[in-house]
Amino acid sequence: MPTFTAADGTELAYHLRGEGEPLIVLPGGPMQASSYLADLGGLAAHRRLVLLDLRGTGDSAVPADPATYRCDRLVDDVEALRVHLGLRRMDLLAHSAGGSLAMLYAAGHPERVARLVLVTCTPWALGMRPSPEDRLAAARLRSGEPWFEDAFPAFEKWLAGKADFDPAFAPFFYGRWDDAAAEHDARAEFNDDAADVYGSDGAYDPPATSAALARVAAPVLVLAGELDGGPRPESARAAADVFPNAEFTVQSGAGHYPWVDDPEWFARRVAGFLDRGQASAPPAE
Repeated sequence: MPTFTAADGTELAYHLRGEGEPLIVLPGGPMQASSYLADLGGLAAHRRLVLLDLRGTGDSAVPADPATYRCDRLVDDVEALRVHLGLRRMDLLAHSAGGSLAMLYAAGHPERVARLVLVTCTPWALGMRPSPEDRLAAARLRSGEPWFEDAFPAFEKWLAGKADFDPAFAPFFYGRWDDAAAEHDARAEFNDDAADVYGSDGAYDPPATSAALARVAAPVLVLAGELDGGPRPESARAAADVFPNAEFTVQSGAGHYPWVDDPEWFARRVAGFLDRGQASAPPAE
């Protein structure tokens, strides 16, 4: 397991999957160990995945200062990884809450980003927070599922702040709830203390970030899940519109973890974008 040292002395770990050109991968959660990403549905057959364990998660050390869990503070860790790998520019993929970290990195280091892939990313850094109404609207799309009637009332109470999160909500985050999805959900490892800090006061400046991202020349792919509630496809499209050279795609039948729902489609779509490497993006889908 390779490691490197962050600017504040915290030892950080990353995991390598596959061969080929490196693709730096930022996990979501927020503050979730990168193990849940596995090989991203077979994307490791096309690229050498460099899966970063953010500080305090997975095999990375707990920092001396918990304030460094804040999203904007983690940008320095991503830059330290780039320097450690000796990359002048890098292809970067981020999932879920990791998308806000990737956006802040691209805003601060636009010359270091070759291509950017944002997968079902919650665009908190742009001031676009998924609302309870968004999540409920997406959840209602699953009303024909056998588990829906038992799970939905509790899910509604949780979103209203009247109940704690329940593992029974997991099916709402997948395009289909089967053995593969249940196994994937069981592998999740979170640092709850770090999650409380990740998006705390001062982490985001949406107007400044939006203005900076409007000057990012790198090609960007924003991929949404048709059934995802955080973000819903229309919110993901709004995030894509911030970038001058972005393409937007919706994976049919996918939830928040599209590489689990349809691995072949996901890997083919993302690899195709990364390998194209052309300056101009095709029309939005």
